[in-house]
Amino acid sequence: MACGSCGTGEDGKPKGCKSNGSCTTGGCEKLSVFDWLSNMTLPSNETPFNIYEVRFKNGRKHFFKNTEKLTISMGDVVAVEGSPGHDIGIVSLGGELVKVQMKKRKVSFDSEEVKKIYRKASQRDIEVWEKARNRELETQKRGREILGRLGLKMKLSDVEYQGDGNKATFYYTADTRVDFRQLIKDLAGAFSIRVEMKQVGARQEAARLGGIGSCGRELCCSTWLTDFRKVTTTAARYQQLSLNPLKLAGQCGKLKCCLNFELDTYLDALNDFPKQEKILKTEKGDAEFVKMDIFKKTLWYTYKENRSKWFKLNLEQVLEIIELNKNDEVSIPLEEYESEIEEVVTVDFENVVGQDSLTRFDVPKKSRRRNRNNNRKKVATGAKPAHAKSQQKSNNLGQSSSNSSSSSNQKRNSSQNKPQNKRRRKPKPNGNSNQQQ
Repeated sequence: MACGSCGTGEDGKPKGCKSNGSCTTGGCEKLSVFDWLSNMTLPSNETPFNIYEVRFKNGRKHFFKNTEKLTISMGDVVAVEGSPGHDIGIVSLGGELVKVQMKKRKVSFDSEEVKKIYRKASQRDIEVWEKARNRELETQKRGREILGRLGLKMKLSDVEYQGDGNKATFYYTADTRVDFRQLIKDLAGAFSIRVEMKQVGARQEAARLGGIGSCGRELCCSTWLTDFRKVTTTAARYQQLSLNPLKLAGQCGKLKCCLNFELDTYLDALNDFPKQEKILKTEKGDAEFVKMDIFKKTLWYTYKENRSKWFKLNLEQVLEIIELNKNDEVSIPLEEYESEIEEVVTVDFENVVGQDSLTRFDVPKKSRRRNRNNNRKKVATGAKPAHAKSQQKSNNLGQSSSNSSSSSNQKRNSSQNKPQNKRRRKPKPNGNSNQQQ
């Protein structure tokens, strides 16, 4: 999926396409093929291949013969044979690579599916084509209203107009057979066009509509995936995934196609593992398989009689136990095997001193639960809790203050009852008194 403007620059960075999907080289749409033989010259006395690949809406492609010997290159807008009338498309591939694509799709050169190229599209053809394309959204909305009025159990997913605007193809999905004869009459009368109904599967519908998957990327079926292989739940079992339909299903409602991508790798890795039904016989009893980590070569087993604890073993230990059982010998308990495994501590240098924590400079709060728990323990043992001590101290302080106040009052009363003996103060001698004498 690359054209001349989307390739890599001199500095190794992608240039990026500024055409926003309307690239004239035909390399920005989904499922495009880069013609890497375009710069090569043909041998002498060799005529160029006269069949071209033409692209239509949503990546639909067909092969057409250039019977008029027109000078056509990739990205040209051409008028091709329709049924009936003519259709407008963009040339997506030409030359020797078309032979490879036809062989891949099992289309012969003289097949009836290969129709003719009439001419290069004129400005008038392009205007009619764009006008017909602009009617598709409104036609789809009104078509769904007609479906609801007729009460048919089918879903109208997309509408595609032919290039001349005289015919429209309605793509729908349905679980059962639908009698849409009345629907065709209503659609033809409402839009004054020829109507063709085409049923597609759930995966084809998702590929036509597109979207973003749970991985955050665009759907594989709408970008590069061409063949929809059957996906079963056994693929999820081999990969040790939980059979949760909400996680395993894609936007089409079927199992995700990506479950098949890594299936071969898992199958190759599972060749060294024993069967899950194998029972390990130990001195403590029989042990059953629980789960495994395929690429870490780790397995978990538990005893039949006591399933509360899982024991982690590596693949070599499990094979050793199986070999002992074949010789009618019983192995040591799983606890001893688990203790032999050395856990490799990985040093994380990114968060050594807690620099990733936002609260590393905050003062830790004192938890009240500890005080409550300590008080409860003291009450249970007969000791006085902290709050009781504080209360007792306050009571003692209150009693002492009351005692001191009462003693002070008694002193005052006694002092009032005693006779007052006032002492006369002697006058201080002045320095001027001698001078006067």
